[in-house]
Amino acid sequence: MKYTISLLLAALLLSCSSSNEKIYQWRGEDRGGIYPDTGLLKEWPEEGPEEIWMVDSLGRGYGSPVFVDDRFFITGEVDSLAILYCFNLQGDKIWQTTLGKEWVTSFPGSRSAPTIVDNLIYIGSGMGDLYCLNKVDGAKVWHKEFSSDFEGIYPLHGHSEAAVVMEDRVFWTPGGEANNVVALNRFTGELIWSHPGFGEYSAYNPAQMIELPHRYIYVTFSAYHLMGFDGETGEMLWSQEQDNYPPEERKPGYGDTHANAVLYDAGAIYYAAGDGLCGVRLDLSDDGTEISEAWRNKGFDSFMGGIVKINNHLYGSATSTKNFRSIDATTGILTDSLKIGHGAVIAADEMLYYYNQRGEVKLIEYDAGKLKEVSSFKITTGTGQHFSHPVIYGGVLYQRRGQSLMAYDIRFSISARESFPNSGCAPGAVFANCCKLLSPFDPEELSHMGRL
Repeated sequence: MKYTISLLLAALLLSCSSSNEKIYQWRGEDRGGIYPDTGLLKEWPEEGPEEIWMVDSLGRGYGSPVFVDDRFFITGEVDSLAILYCFNLQGDKIWQTTLGKEWVTSFPGSRSAPTIVDNLIYIGSGMGDLYCLNKVDGAKVWHKEFSSDFEGIYPLHGHSEAAVVMEDRVFWTPGGEANNVVALNRFTGELIWSHPGFGEYSAYNPAQMIELPHRYIYVTFSAYHLMGFDGETGEMLWSQEQDNYPPEERKPGYGDTHANAVLYDAGAIYYAAGDGLCGVRLDLSDDGTEISEAWRNKGFDSFMGGIVKINNHLYGSATSTKNFRSIDATTGILTDSLKIGHGAVIAADEMLYYYNQRGEVKLIEYDAGKLKEVSSFKITTGTGQHFSHPVIYGGVLYQRRGQSLMAYDIRFSISARESFPNSGCAPGAVFANCCKLLSPFDPEELSHMGRL
């Protein structure tokens, strides 16, 4: 009976589907790590921004929250089981659903962030299983098993992927010789196409979708190859080998960790694969069928901290050194660096936010690639490694560490302006625009009150 209801629900959703549905996913729009929030503080108090609330019962994990309207979704591992939680913006739990077994060996805990489209959530476990859930109550619509359905092959540290959705499809990279990369009907879980790739295991990669006028291309890494597939047919259009390790030296943990999503902008693909070719720009042909390498930079070698592209510069962590770096997107030449440790980077309101593996959250100015650290505070709550990517939503900075998620108010306010006269909005019209975003009062009313 339950299965019948799920199929009926899927059929109803399919009949109402639209290719224009908004996708909520890891690292925001286009997985680019740039959040749309404005009116944010340009410097923080010495002790850091105000902590609004903290949740400390998520279980072990590294996945960041994904926000949809007035709630967010996040995963955790409790007693060897993968759990997806739904919370409101005050940190109150709305529901939780136990998915199945979770990865509990090397670096135990959940890995994935969910992808949400309309009323459906797509989430994977560290065991490689893929689940589709109802957003309203967490009820399971369908799921696929890594071993029995895909014959997938585990990488050294478990499966880590954020599902990609396009139109009526959800894409997954199980690895292995049979179903290396697959596209499923996102409403029913039925297989649409499968490709053997190079028969390698997956590479912890969150994957990316490139939309062209007449084609969309699913881009993902396996252990030693970057691959681009026609999203409609499953044809492999092109690939690039990560040949820093010769075939005879390849084994799990050597040259196979490519945990950053690629970026696509104006005909160019950018990626940082610190365990592969490092920083690379590929130019994509107009029809999407060919790539050509424009540059390569061995020093832009992030493993898993993500990269962001702002104007003509790329920003990301180094792995070979404890530097945060910027490079020119046209030439691939290093522009600047800060010795602030390995970490994860995002951006919002013309500032960079950096969470390093020492637990320090840093606010960084950038100007045409030139970097300056402005403020810093340390995360002391939580357990385990400082690996999770920060998220900004509604003027609040969210940072996970293990079982804990902290929410910090980074909005510019009148009281903040009095404390930091050189921070945030300037007097007059610019400050009035900030007030429009952050205050229940109209800027003209505030002016009459003598506050501007």
